[in-house]
Amino acid sequence: MNEKDKIIFTKILNYIIETKSFIDGFDYETFIKDRKTINACVFDLSQIGELITKVDNSTLAKYPTIERRGIKGLRNRIVHDYDGINLKMVWGFLTDELDKLEVYVDKMLNEKN
Repeated sequence: MNEKDKIIFTKILNYIIETKSFIDGFDYETFIKDRKTINACVFDLSQIGELITKVDNSTLAKYPTIERRGIKGLRNRIVHDYDGINLKMVWGFLTDELDKLEVYVDKMLNEKN
């Protein structure tokens, strides 16, 4: 992985960790009642989605587990239709996918190339 992509994935990892801290101890009902947490999480997810588009295709080809299209798609839905964001979908990503993405990005960053 080139240095630029390492920087990008480090930023992604930091956003993941931050986002997880926002929802620590939350369930869906608590989440949907807390606009500040929703806004913070949605912002971080949009940043992750934007950053993933800047990763070299050759790097992503080495790491097919990274679902670039799905992450970018979530970002696009957030950025282009904020009032129409499906909070159930966002919560699903936060609770089902974020941990997996964190583990995978951390593993990638710690690999010896």
